[in-house]
Amino acid sequence: MRIGLLTEGGYPYAGGDTGLWCDRLVRGLGQHEFDVYALRSGRQREDDGWLPIPPQVRRVRTARPGAAGGDGAPLGRRARRRFTEHYGELLAAVCAPQEGSVAEVADRFGNALYSLAELARDTGALTGALRSDHAVTALERACRAPGAPRAAHEARVPDLLAVTDHLARALFPLSLDWYGEDALAAVDLCHATSGGSAALPGLLARHFSGVPLLVTEYGVQLRAHYLALGPDSAAPAVRALLAAFHGRLAGEVYRRAEILTPGSSHARRWQERCGADRARIRTVHPGMDADRFAEVGEAPDRADADTLVWVGRIEPGRDLVSLLHAFAEVRKEEPHTRLRLVGVPVGAEGEAYLAQCRALAAQLFPDEAEGLHAVGDNPVSFTEVGAPEAPTLPDAYAAGAVVVLSSVVEGFPVSLAEAMFCGRATVSTDVGAVVEVIGGTGLVVPPRNPRALAEACVTLLRDPERRARLGAAARARALELFGVDQNIAAFHGIYLEIMSHCPVRRVVVDEAGEPLPFAVPAEAHVPGRWTVPTVLRGSPAPVRAGAEGAR
Repeated sequence: MRIGLLTEGGYPYAGGDTGLWCDRLVRGLGQHEFDVYALRSGRQREDDGWLPIPPQVRRVRTARPGAAGGDGAPLGRRARRRFTEHYGELLAAVCAPQEGSVAEVADRFGNALYSLAELARDTGALTGALRSDHAVTALERACRAPGAPRAAHEARVPDLLAVTDHLARALFPLSLDWYGEDALAAVDLCHATSGGSAALPGLLARHFSGVPLLVTEYGVQLRAHYLALGPDSAAPAVRALLAAFHGRLAGEVYRRAEILTPGSSHARRWQERCGADRARIRTVHPGMDADRFAEVGEAPDRADADTLVWVGRIEPGRDLVSLLHAFAEVRKEEPHTRLRLVGVPVGAEGEAYLAQCRALAAQLFPDEAEGLHAVGDNPVSFTEVGAPEAPTLPDAYAAGAVVVLSSVVEGFPVSLAEAMFCGRATVSTDVGAVVEVIGGTGLVVPPRNPRALAEACVTLLRDPERRARLGAAARARALELFGVDQNIAAFHGIYLEIMSHCPVRRVVVDEAGEPLPFAVPAEAHVPGRWTVPTVLRGSPAPVRAGAEGAR
C-alpha cells in the first residue's frame, strides 16, 4: 500500500514528539510505502536537520507559505471574478449567523473551498490573490453583511488585514502542485497527522482523485487555535473571525475523513462536538518508546524519597505558580522536601513566565543554610534536560519519588505517560486526558487548587509502600496502552480497513490511450512485492523530492 503522510511542523524534521511518533510509525510499517508531504511554518526547522529517512519512504516534499508556488501569475479578469465569487462565498460561510442550518453552512463552506482549489489548479496559484485588496474587500463585505457576528461588524482595517494574512497562510496548500498524477493522486491513502492545514492537502486529494483520508489528532488543532487566540494576542474581531474559520475547516475535515483517530477520549469529545460521526472514530493512544525508560522503571530505588519532580515545557498553561504555592504548604508538613523543575521555556512568553516563577521561588523559599558557616541553598531548582543534574530525560524522572503535573490546560499528557513508564507515583490535576491516561495508578486533584495538590503530595511522600504500588501499576498500565507496538498494530489494521471499503480505482491506459482493464492484478493490493514492478503510463517512477525541489 502506498501512503501519503501529511505532516505540519514535524516529520521529517528532527525534534518534537509528533516527528518522533511519525518516524516510529513509518519504520514499524515497513511493508507499506510512504510519500511524505510536509508543511512547515518557517526556516527554523531547516536548522534542526532531518531524521534519518528509512528506505520505505519513496519521496519527501516540503513547502512553506511564500516559498511554494510564489505569488502566482496575476489573475485575469475572468479568474479574478471567479476568485471574488468563491472567496466571498467562503467568507460568507465563516460569518454565517449561528442560528442558521449547520449542515447548510458546512456545505456552503466546503463547496467554496473546493471551488477555490479548482481555480488554483486552473491558474497556477492563488497566493497573491489571497493577499490582494480584493480579498480584503471581500472580507469587509462579509463582516458587514446582515447576521454576521457583532465582533465581525466592529472589525477595523488593521483587523481585516490581520485576518486576511492569517487566511492566506492557512489556505496556501490550495496553491501547491501536490495533487497531480505524480503526487497525491498516485497514493492509496492520505494520512494526516493533525487536523487543520495539515489535513487540507488530503481533502483536496480526496476531492480531485477520490483518495481516502485518515486524520490522526493527538492534540486537537482547533483547541490549539482557540488557546492561541487569547484576549492579549488579538483584537476581538480577529479572534471571532479566525475561530469561526478554523471551526468550519475542522468541521469539513471531520466530515470528509473516512476515519478519525484521536489519541484520547478528550480529543474524541472535541471531534464529536465539531460534527464528527461517532461510527468513524477510533481512539488510538500515542505510541511511545518505552525502552528508553526501562532502566529507570525497573530500578525504583534510584529515587530520592524527599524530592518532587515536574517535567515539561515552561509556559503559563502549566501553572507552575500554583505548584510553587502548593510546595510551600508541603514544606510546612515535610521540611526536608525539595522540588526540581525540569523544562525549557516556550517562546518569549515562556521566558517571561520562567522569570516570574524564579522570582516567586526566591520570595517563597529564601536560601537555607545548615549552619552559620554554610552556603545557603534554595529547595526549588530550575534545570533543563542535558544539565549535570538531569543528563537525560529518564534521569530527570528518576531524581524524585513523586512526579507532579500541575497544568490547567492539557491535551494528551506526554510527561505523565513518561513518568508512568519510569514507574513513578504521580499527582496530577484533572485536565484534558489526565484521568484517562492515569487510570487508578495516581492521585488526581482539581486544577488551580494548591492546597489539594499539596495534600496529595504529602500523602505520597509519607507512604513509601503506596508509592511503590502506584508506580508499579502505572508502569504496567503504560506498557499495556502506550507502547509503540500497540500503536503500529492499530494503524496497520486501520489502513487495511479503509482500503477494504474505499479502494482507489485508477484507469491504466496503453500507448494508444485505450484502457487496460486487467493491467493491475488483484495481488497488487496485497502487502509485499509479488512481481517485478513495472512503470506503466500514469504510474510514476520512484523519486525523492525535498524542500521546494529534489532531495
